[in-house]
Amino acid sequence: MRDVAARAGVSAMTVSRVLKDENVSTATRDRVLAAVRELGYRRNEVARNLRLGKPSGMIGLVVTNLGNPFYSQLALGAEQVAETHGLRLVLGNTAGVPQREHELVDDLVSRRVDGMIVVPAGSTHQHLDPASLGGIPIVLASSPPAGIDVDTVLVDDFGGARAATAHLLAEGHRAVGFLGNPPTLFTGAERFRGYWAAHEEAGLVPRDEWIRRGPDDIPTAAAATRELLDRPAPPTALFCTNNRMTLGAYREIRRLGTATELAGFDDFEMADLLDRPITVVSYDAGEVGRRAAELLLDRLDRDHSADPGPARRTMVPTSLVHYGR
Repeated sequence: MRDVAARAGVSAMTVSRVLKDENVSTATRDRVLAAVRELGYRRNEVARNLRLGKPSGMIGLVVTNLGNPFYSQLALGAEQVAETHGLRLVLGNTAGVPQREHELVDDLVSRRVDGMIVVPAGSTHQHLDPASLGGIPIVLASSPPAGIDVDTVLVDDFGGARAATAHLLAEGHRAVGFLGNPPTLFTGAERFRGYWAAHEEAGLVPRDEWIRRGPDDIPTAAAATRELLDRPAPPTALFCTNNRMTLGAYREIRRLGTATELAGFDDFEMADLLDRPITVVSYDAGEVGRRAAELLLDRLDRDHSADPGPARRTMVPTSLVHYGR
């Protein structure tokens, strides 16, 4: 500001008044704004807000895998709500590594974000307790809190998996394989629970040799599919717990030329263009982000009151979509 003042031939206080849009003569305002343009001056909003004791105007979003379209849609939904309230979203990716999550959360706290939406990478969440983060409100997405009391937005993982598996069973399949995330992940555990519940409701028990709970990307899902279908009595259908699993399974089924029926959690682009029927569990990933941002903004307002109220949980519903039928 001193540089701008020197270029315009005014005081630093006058520059400040111009930038605050306070009452300054037109000629003086024009000189100051011309100096601002010539020097490329940008006000440091973070430093200014800290000095004035105001919020930073930023909220953090920490996700586990930006390569998964679910998280990019979640981020867009959260950003949509944040922008309507004049806030900016700061995004971090943990790659599913809990230590990386710790580092990103600490970094966002040090940057004075007003609050955070976090998709947890691990099963322990004590480091996300607002009390240990200087009172910064936290909202979890896709996974419920463990040992802390914070707002949460979930997808109906259990209901969606149960419906998809029940569909395969209703089609006459009695050997339905399972490709899923490790059981330590909440979504993986809930979707496996839905798969198992659908069998129980049909009076069936799935065989252990039909189940693979370790794949985490397209190549490992393809390898697990190859292993399952290479058995003497392979599954006649597969349920996959996310879109990357489904794509890995599809590639291997297509390569082998089998008639294995496929159902998977998460809709994905071009699913309707595949050369075989497929059933997907669909839901609005953007709605997960929107609800999380709305809870966070409401919590920011509530935290100014004497009683912030209890933690809340909301669930985004799912539905089945059948392509190629």
